[in-house]
Amino acid sequence: MTEKILILDFGSQFTQLIARGVREANVYCEIIPYNKAFTIDSTLKGIILSGSPFSVNDENPPLVDVAKLAAQLPVLGVCYGAQMTAKLLGGRVDKSNKREYGRAILSIAKDDVLLKDVTPSSQVWMSHSDSISALPEGFEALATTESIPVAAFKRVNGDGFPLYGIQFHPEVHHSVEGKKIIKNFLVHVCGCKQEFTPTSFIHETVEKLKAQIGDAKVIMALSGGVDSTVAATLISRAVGKNLYGIFVDNGVLRKNEFQQVLDIYKQLDLNVTGIDAKKLFYDGLAGKSDPEEKRKVIGGLFIDVFQQEANKIKDASFLGQGTIYPDVIESVSVHGPSATIKSHHNVGGLPDTMKLGLVEPLRYLFKDEVRRVGLELGIPHDLLFRHPFPGPGLAIRILGEVTEEKVTLLQDADLLYTKMLKETGLYEKVWQAGTILLPVKSVGVMGDERTYEFTVALRAVTSVDGMTADWAHLPYEFLANISNEIINNVRGINRVVYDISSKPPATIEWE
Repeated sequence: MTEKILILDFGSQFTQLIARGVREANVYCEIIPYNKAFTIDSTLKGIILSGSPFSVNDENPPLVDVAKLAAQLPVLGVCYGAQMTAKLLGGRVDKSNKREYGRAILSIAKDDVLLKDVTPSSQVWMSHSDSISALPEGFEALATTESIPVAAFKRVNGDGFPLYGIQFHPEVHHSVEGKKIIKNFLVHVCGCKQEFTPTSFIHETVEKLKAQIGDAKVIMALSGGVDSTVAATLISRAVGKNLYGIFVDNGVLRKNEFQQVLDIYKQLDLNVTGIDAKKLFYDGLAGKSDPEEKRKVIGGLFIDVFQQEANKIKDASFLGQGTIYPDVIESVSVHGPSATIKSHHNVGGLPDTMKLGLVEPLRYLFKDEVRRVGLELGIPHDLLFRHPFPGPGLAIRILGEVTEEKVTLLQDADLLYTKMLKETGLYEKVWQAGTILLPVKSVGVMGDERTYEFTVALRAVTSVDGMTADWAHLPYEFLANISNEIINNVRGINRVVYDISSKPPATIEWE
């Protein structure tokens, strides 16, 4: 059984980063709201208390019984988690003279396994307006900074398991050796064996899927994307041809994508049926210019096509989905202890009348972990590491009405853009790139002829998770070359512009 760390979430914007730090150390972890009950069993090796936008000195701060937890398992409090630990056990937490936010230099006061191999004067990231001004009895400081007397501490006297607190955020990029501190807690304090690897995940997941599905049939909508492909491959490893995949060509995929993806599915020995529904989607999109209307048409028609094909598969019991962990994490609302759950984004809105059990083999994986599992499964690198692509496809990269002619223009331009990004080594340095066809025609000159043709905008952004993004500073030479390439080779486009908007205030996609 996989060993586990539990992260209690108090509403910090960085909680998922803690989880990613734990997973990077090959230790499995889960995030739950601080106020959700849980069972302590032999697989649970330790607990991490997250940061929070709250203050422990608020009138009704979110609290857990730290002493009770530390009587059963090792505990690490991070920022708010550390302040809560100190206050509840008899220490003092006061408002800082100034809000401490940003880089600080750690000064190690005591040798300890938590700070093993951390260099003197290591940079850490602070984000708090309170500080621990007095530790509880039986505790000692392990590190300080110029601004605060207690940057890290531990319990040295008392019953129970190791109990630590750190007032900085080890999970963020700016804490240079923060991941090392997280790993020290996992390995040297909790005794984790670091056995959560892609290989172990695949083995355990396939066995669980066999037990869950048995000899039943599984229907699954495939998109050609990373999540659905990896999920389908895992399910196929468990049930073989009892997985019935359905891949719909909605007419707004990338150029040649429908056949290319079907070829990959064949290589992976997946039982997938391709449905050419382009005309149905083009007819449905005719006359629609509003982005939301286009989304609704595509979503509604997809459900119709999928259900029609699914009904041909008799006695199916399960629906496979590529749901991943960020889509299902319960997060604490910063306005109070109510828990909100993100809705699923995969095949959302499928009719309840289908009455199928859900199979979600990636439900507890982050995106980067899905890719690592995919590599282990032998899925081609190009598919696993291609840029995010919107669910409604090119329909929301064509501003205004979608027609087959416009789709062809955009597909041709986008193929050239992607090809040149890859040839110049820029593709994997960019989080997402795409081409947008504008509802604008302008005058141009080609040879001695006047042209009146469309404009495309090129978009490329850098990001970590897509929540915020900066426009990618592509070289001028590259932009000049791709502009020439598109204008010279795509008849119907005579102007290329580059989008230099960041998110926020803009979004990555235009619609």
